[in-house]
Amino acid sequence: MKLSDGFNARRLRPRRQGSWRWRFAAALAALLAGFGVLLAMAGAATLLGRPPALGPLNDSTGAAIVLLLFGLLFLWVGVLGWRLSRRRSRRRNDLNMSPHLMKKRD
Repeated sequence: MKLSDGFNARRLRPRRQGSWRWRFAAALAALLAGFGVLLAMAGAATLLGRPPALGPLNDSTGAAIVLLLFGLLFLWVGVLGWRLSRRRSRRRNDLNMSPHLMKKRD
């Protein structure tokens, strides 16, 4: 089939709405992941015996373990949320492709 010079298939498809919601969700997820990294680093520093990490909580090993676990949990949830929101923001409304068929860059 020969296409004419003035044909543009993108004009035939409906315009998408802005994806600012998914960008906002990706930013919040990235902040949550960053907070998780900071908590995990503070908990690991306390477990390793570095005193300036948490101040008065340095004597408590249980608090350091809880901080480390919460930090890793926040990091995991943040990364999953970031990946989900990036995948949703890049998905087209007109093509219903399976997520595993998309490019692996995200």
